[in-house]
This record gives sequence, C-alpha cells and structure tokens, in this order.
Amino acid sequence: MKIWFDTEFIEDGKTIDLISIGMVREDGAILYLENRECNFARASDWVKKNVLPYISSAEDVWRSRSEIAEAIIEFAGEKPEFWAYYADYDWVVLCQLYGTMMQLPTGWPMYCRDVKQLCDDLGNPKLPAQTGTEHHALADADWTRRAHSFLTNLQNRMASDAVSEGASQP
Repeated sequence: MKIWFDTEFIEDGKTIDLISIGMVREDGAILYLENRECNFARASDWVKKNVLPYISSAEDVWRSRSEIAEAIIEFAGEKPEFWAYYADYDWVVLCQLYGTMMQLPTGWPMYCRDVKQLCDDLGNPKLPAQTGTEHHALADADWTRRAHSFLTNLQNRMASDAVSEGASQP
C-alpha cells in the first residue's frame, strides 16, 4: 500500500520534535495527528509564522507520541511503501516514533521513497501547484500524492513514447 506523508516539526540541528503528521493512502484513506508532547517553546520564528497558525484546536487530533505511533501502524499496515517530498527529515521523525531504525514495525521498509528524487530523474518538470494550506501536514501529504501521480503519469507517457519511437525506427 502506497502512503504519501508529510510532517511538521521543530528542529535545531541535533533533534527533531514532531509537531504533526499527515498521511494519505492510495485507497484515499487519510490520517492526521498532532503531537501533544511537542515542546512548542523551542519553535523557531519560521515555524511560529508558517506552521503553528495551522495547528488544530480540535481535541480529536492531539495524541501522545506512542499513540501516534500506534495509529500509524494501524493505518499503514504490514508492508507499506512510504513516499514523501524532500523526505529525509520526515522519514527520520517518523522512524523516531518507534525508537531506533531497528525498532520499526515488522515488514516496514528501512527507507522512504522521495518524490523529489523521482522528479529529478524525470528532468525536474514543473509540479502541480499546491492548492491546500502549505505547511499543514495533511495538505502537504495530499499534494505529495498528487505530485507523485503527475510524475508517474509523465514517466509512463515518456516510456510509451520511447516504445513508439523504437517501433517506428527501421
């Protein structure tokens, strides 16, 4: 099951503190949770301006880190394929919910696929505009899904064109 995700976090170059996580599965199911254990006092001015205004006041999205980890296991299942955009920090903050890399749930990959790398491999085409709230984890996860779809469609067209060109060659 493909899962596109995004996180918002506070980082200082040594630690990454999860603020929120949004996930979209290929079957359309969504998950959005916020970390009630996050130390918001450590937020940079950029995070205060660009992320914190979009944090929900709805109680049903606030969870502890361990509750978030359990919810993701239930959402992702046994053999997920994770995708993110500029995925490195997102992957680290997701993995840290489970402890070390060796403590990831059974069947989960030890890596995340990166939509930006796929984009670069295809010549760095202009991606679809983001229509949701930028720097809201769920809106960004949904945009990542749409960007991935755009790129895989482009990749398929390019492969089809290459086959067509090869077939027309004498």
